[in-house]
Amino acid sequence: MSFIPMVDLQNQYFKIKRDVDAGIQTVINNTDFIKGKAVNIFSEQLAEYLNVKHVIPCANGTDALQVAMMGLGLEPGDEVITTDFTFIATVEVIALLRLKPVIVDVDPNTFMIDPENVEKAITSRTKAIVPVHLFGQCAQMEEIMSIAEKYNLFVIEDTAQAIGADYIYKNGMVRKAGTIGTVGCTSFFPSKNLGCYGDGGALFTNDDFLASKFNAIVNHGMVKRYYHEMIGVNSRLDSIQAAVLLAKLPHLDNYNKARKNAADYYDNVFRNYSELITPYRVNNSTHTFHQYTLRLQNIDRKQLMEYLKDKGIASAVYYPVPLHSQEAFKRFKSSDDDFPVTNQLVKEVLSLPMHTELNEDILKRITETVISFL
Repeated sequence: MSFIPMVDLQNQYFKIKRDVDAGIQTVINNTDFIKGKAVNIFSEQLAEYLNVKHVIPCANGTDALQVAMMGLGLEPGDEVITTDFTFIATVEVIALLRLKPVIVDVDPNTFMIDPENVEKAITSRTKAIVPVHLFGQCAQMEEIMSIAEKYNLFVIEDTAQAIGADYIYKNGMVRKAGTIGTVGCTSFFPSKNLGCYGDGGALFTNDDFLASKFNAIVNHGMVKRYYHEMIGVNSRLDSIQAAVLLAKLPHLDNYNKARKNAADYYDNVFRNYSELITPYRVNNSTHTFHQYTLRLQNIDRKQLMEYLKDKGIASAVYYPVPLHSQEAFKRFKSSDDDFPVTNQLVKEVLSLPMHTELNEDILKRITETVISFL
């Protein structure tokens, strides 16, 4: 019996092999490996897809967050509010720049940053909010943007898990995730909904001045070759990765649709089992299901994971340790009592395989295995 992985990039590749191989070969033939034609074309096409003025490619999603904070002029000691329940990169860059991460608890349904907790955490030193569009749907951006406007704060959207998701305003207007705040950041890590075959990332903005700064910062602070107007970094999306992304971008909506269909299948099977709480879906955002994450009730998670593994099925915990409890952030002296929701989530969450190649036979095998454990 074949093993079912969390992500199946191999079979996804086989379906677009001709386009991927041709794109990579073109880059090799042209030898424009850095800042090549493929990078420019991809930036333009992604900007068109997102309906945003500027896409600035960079080396990875973590760099995108760092470049955003550098370009916004945040200075050591400035406070940046973000969520306790996310991958470490979101907070890591804040600390790296000697800013102060202010971590707040999350909504128990969506697992995303709670706007009420954001407003409570604002001080005279607060300069930015970093909402994370976790697992594939958008945070409560209208509320967050209202708070940001009230206190004159920047909003840096971490869109690494939700590229392609639509945010629907109360008035019916629709914007893509990552294009609502001051700047959006994403990752093209291979397992992402739009992933390359190495590392990659990008920033999105409608602000011409910020776009110019971001473009300079990712290339050593250069506006003109060998003239460095600001401190920058070396963070460029290479042309081979851009060629892979160019082959995948036309399929992104279908990829996200396939993930949603798989999530619907899971939901339909699991909804009748009280031990399994299926993912909450907000009304004002589509869901691209970067992960399909259950909350387990009165189930030994470790035993279930071992049972799935014995049956040839992968599973994972995103995330096992709250950020406020990580050794690297203990110096910021967060109180464990301030994070009741996150502290509970890390004990309960379990993610099942979620990718574009899940068919009914695979989904049936996964769900029947979970139910047989129950």
